[in-house]
Amino acid sequence: MFLFESIPWYSALMWLVVLAGLMIFNEIARKSKWFSIILFIIVPIVLTVAVWPNTAGEGSSTGTWFHWVKVYSALAGCLGFMAIRYVKGWDKNKYILMFPAIILAVNILEAVIRDFQVYSLQGMVDGVMMVGGPWNIMNGIAGILNIITISGWMGIVISKDKSKDMLWPDQLWFWIIAYDIWNFAYVYNAVSDHSFYAGAALLISCTIPAFFFKKGAWLQHRAQTLAIWMMFTMSFPAFVGDSKFSVQSTHSETALWVVSALSLAANIAVFVYHFYKIIKHKRNPLKVEVYTDLAPYKAIAESAK
Repeated sequence: MFLFESIPWYSALMWLVVLAGLMIFNEIARKSKWFSIILFIIVPIVLTVAVWPNTAGEGSSTGTWFHWVKVYSALAGCLGFMAIRYVKGWDKNKYILMFPAIILAVNILEAVIRDFQVYSLQGMVDGVMMVGGPWNIMNGIAGILNIITISGWMGIVISKDKSKDMLWPDQLWFWIIAYDIWNFAYVYNAVSDHSFYAGAALLISCTIPAFFFKKGAWLQHRAQTLAIWMMFTMSFPAFVGDSKFSVQSTHSETALWVVSALSLAANIAVFVYHFYKIIKHKRNPLKVEVYTDLAPYKAIAESAK
């Protein structure tokens, strides 16, 4: 196969189980404040003390600085978004509303730095096969463009229904797709043997809810599914790499070129469109939302009322 070695039926079935599990836990957390507190505060404390020092230590495939930073930054996002959703007045504070954009940009930047680092790596590193090359630089640039095109955080609102979702009307489908392609390329570049689950299943688990269950809440879905996955994979690192269900990358340079080229092309397209809208409508993206004239933006904004 092009991206991966053979995918046996039981691995394909497990992929669906992982996808469904992430979406189910996300939905329960989305609708229950107390479940979220247990899942994103109590469980990580227990894992940090009793589990991760043994399962995600030096030499483990999840024992790198990136995995440790990623799990805590994802959890920080979950807790920050919960505060915006549930603490009275926080959703009206323009400085606090900068937090979602900042934590998102930081998460992307972490991966960009790692992509640039992997450029010079070859062979087994921390239990993961690395095939560094120009594709890492291409995808790192795509990630930077993805950060630049983040906009409209000042328009974040909380839905009026029982779930009290954090909605970001200016974060529309084309930016999300460009992010997904970039992030898959990053995982495929930097931890390719994990990308069957940590790339494809994880990204789809937050994109489906954002498109079909609760539009406008993509970042909330992303933070929660990412935190859940990172806690799982740091507790059971062998699952993606050495278990019966693991699926290995082909480590094909052609595949690496293709996914990174698609990532760069998608993010260049969004970058061009983003600044076209800014220039045409004379909008300052640091002060106002960019896509208020588009139907998808209006649909999300209307759903929050």
